[in-house]
Amino acid sequence: MRRKTYCFDRFEVDLTRFELRQDGERAHIEPQVLSLLILLLENRDKMVTKDEVIDEVWDGRIVSETAVASRLKAARKAIGDNGKDQLLIKTIHGRGFRFIGEVTEKLTSPPQTLTSPTAVSMPIPDQSFMPAPIQNWDEGGRPSIAVLPFVYTGEPHPHQVIADALPADIIMDLSRLHWLFVIARGSSFRFRGADTDPQTIGTALKVRYCLMGTIEVSSQTVHIGVSLVDTNTSETVWSDKYTGALSELQQMRPDIEASIVSSLEQRIPQHEVKLARSKPATELDAWASFHLGFDHMYRFTREDNAVAAELFQHSLKLDPYFTRSLAGLSFTHFQKAFLRLAPDTQAELDAARTLAHQALDSDRLDPFAHFSVGRSCWLDGELQDAVQWFDSATALSPSFAQGRYNRGLVNVMAGKPVEADTDLAVALSLSPLDPLAYAMVSSRSLVQLQLNEYEQAAHFAEKAARMPGAHRHIELIAALTAHLVGRSDDAQRWISKARQSDPDLNAVTFFQAFPFAQTKSRELIERTLKDMGL
Repeated sequence: MRRKTYCFDRFEVDLTRFELRQDGERAHIEPQVLSLLILLLENRDKMVTKDEVIDEVWDGRIVSETAVASRLKAARKAIGDNGKDQLLIKTIHGRGFRFIGEVTEKLTSPPQTLTSPTAVSMPIPDQSFMPAPIQNWDEGGRPSIAVLPFVYTGEPHPHQVIADALPADIIMDLSRLHWLFVIARGSSFRFRGADTDPQTIGTALKVRYCLMGTIEVSSQTVHIGVSLVDTNTSETVWSDKYTGALSELQQMRPDIEASIVSSLEQRIPQHEVKLARSKPATELDAWASFHLGFDHMYRFTREDNAVAAELFQHSLKLDPYFTRSLAGLSFTHFQKAFLRLAPDTQAELDAARTLAHQALDSDRLDPFAHFSVGRSCWLDGELQDAVQWFDSATALSPSFAQGRYNRGLVNVMAGKPVEADTDLAVALSLSPLDPLAYAMVSSRSLVQLQLNEYEQAAHFAEKAARMPGAHRHIELIAALTAHLVGRSDDAQRWISKARQSDPDLNAVTFFQAFPFAQTKSRELIERTLKDMGL
């Protein structure tokens, strides 16, 4: 079968390889944007309606006009066109779009194959089409951990096996976190006993952290203690204790495991930030720069967002394929669009989406990359697509609290409060001290609003607005729920506070940040904001 390529200007669109090339070099373009471009090229003899675009590119799913306009803008940008000049893609206002550039079609032979009398023919791999290899990590970069077998004390009991089973399960779950190097069980389980020295383990296994645990059985009660230790200093970075009935140990085990993994996902990066702050800027490696950037990113101010972006960019100079820094940089552009910290919010959203897809290309098993793509989708009004990306993020890392939170938030906006509240409750349980905890609580307020529980909605909303990190949108939610329960003074106080950081805050900017589907809940919010003069 011969391969078809569309050629125009300095560009080629190869249908078989599903790629765009500029001057012979592969150009980055999102799959959905390329699908739109191919649709226009294949139908260049006629106009393509918006409905046809949605049917072909989104498989008929419900999407906003903003989403279509965003993809069209990205397609134009990818091929050097724009909405003003419309040299290649023309908009027929109110009707659809048409590709008007001069196009030629080229047919080429398939890739050469290797054959032998006893083997099936296989194509020679096209090296130019393969993703760039991910750089190897050096010993001083990526955090590393050894999970030791837990120490059992008490009378012999059939449940004694959990001293090995629980840490083995933790190793398996931690191995899903690609930012963390996890020593295999065969090596870490060689270190047993209460007298095991963390610094000896650090030297022998070349790890920065070790997780140690104890299981104590007394009467019909079991106590499980865990400690995360810095092997360089023997400092206890984090510890916790779990207690329950011995008869319920097996039922408790998945919850304990999820809680430990979730805590490590937070505590290790926090400690990495502490270590990075002690280094001169010139000595920051890619991981240290990333962790410092992450710390600034979650402060949710214009200044900190800019510092975070600089640190992520520094990290990417040292390692251009660093998935988490690509996703982090995507997050900073998302925040500039979400909080309107830049004049062109659509450009920021486009940058967030592009970087999120680059992170995904770098490591398709990193949940934070999937999470980043999902965030850019929901801000663009593609709620169903966003849920699917958050589904994949939580499938890769079931303890990923922010993945569950964002899926819950999107379901709130889609008008599915019951499903949303389940995810939000789990997210808060997994990560009660999360930097986005205020947003999780505020989202639960919107759930209660949809369930017509206005007093409970106002309670959650005010609680969220008083939490560290809460921004203008959270304060606006506190205002509208206070208004619904008749506390007009509180409502005006929250509006005044929100407008201190954004004098132009109104219903339009709120729904740009939270693109609710057309449901009764949206109508209620619109009506309430209008009553409040917004």
